[in-house]
Amino acid sequence: MDYKYIEQLVERYFQCETTLQEEQILLNFFAQEEAEVPTELRQYQPIFAALEPKEKLSADFTDRILALTEGAPRVKARTVSLSERMRPLLRAAAIVAVILAFGQAIHFSTNHANQQADDINYANYKDTYDDPSMAYDQMEDALQLMREGFSQARQADSLVSVLTPSTDTTLVK
Repeated sequence: MDYKYIEQLVERYFQCETTLQEEQILLNFFAQEEAEVPTELRQYQPIFAALEPKEKLSADFTDRILALTEGAPRVKARTVSLSERMRPLLRAAAIVAVILAFGQAIHFSTNHANQQADDINYANYKDTYDDPSMAYDQMEDALQLMREGFSQARQADSLVSVLTPSTDTTLVK
């Protein structure tokens, strides 16, 4: 007997391409006695045997379940308003706001004490130069010294870059 159709159905079954009717055909085929199933297809028999339901529901099953539930009190669904749904979220937001407020208060109180120490006391402030032109000249000399230091550093950097060997990694044979 040629079992090509069953082999094709098994192949399609494992690729999840079968219909319910085709799966029922496979279940019926593999529900046969083991002697009637060809040896090359016997390896699939336990798989389809496990899929076969062991017990069937009786015809009056639905009626019996409905009879059991008829005496139970009915529970009316309660509508929940938007404000009731948002209440936990609003509580969480309020807790976060309180924590942030306390944190800001602590931060402000500790920084306020440090800030007062860093402020300049203008009452005790005294100029070091009486003549503004003399102060300007002193500042100009300080800036000139800084400019010369920067230019020397730049020359030293350019000299170092000229003296360093190139990073050419060609091999010489």
